[in-house]
Amino acid sequence: MNIEVLSKEIDTIIANKASKEEKLQAICDYLESEISYYDWVGFYFINGNKEELKLAQYTGEETEHTIIPFGKGICGQVAVSNQNFVVQDVSEQDNYISCGWKVKSEIVIPIFVDGENIGQIDIDSHTANTFTDNDTILLEYVCKQVATLF
Repeated sequence: MNIEVLSKEIDTIIANKASKEEKLQAICDYLESEISYYDWVGFYFINGNKEELKLAQYTGEETEHTIIPFGKGICGQVAVSNQNFVVQDVSEQDNYISCGWKVKSEIVIPIFVDGENIGQIDIDSHTANTFTDNDTILLEYVCKQVATLF
């Protein structure tokens, strides 16, 4: 994984004249195509003033998890904790919402605007024990750049 090359392309996507939604979709598509073990890439955002997340743009298999209550699953836990959450083996998580039998690991990184958690990027992988510190570094950068759209 070349974080510098990936980050520059994220900067290019953020800087283009497309709508916020088109940029978010382009980021999902780019990350999923460039990183072999990113099998599902999506954004969830706080749903108004409800204590739930709503699925926005994503790339990968369709999911029934379009609304996730705070505290439920990995995404819901990140909405409450405001902390990165890396799960190397989803079968070891009690509070995991299965998005499909193929998913073996997941990483969720929150997006902050003015210190407030407004959403997150969620990556599912069909490979267990696949995420490294480089994934965290890259995805924190992605989230920081996405925050500029809000």
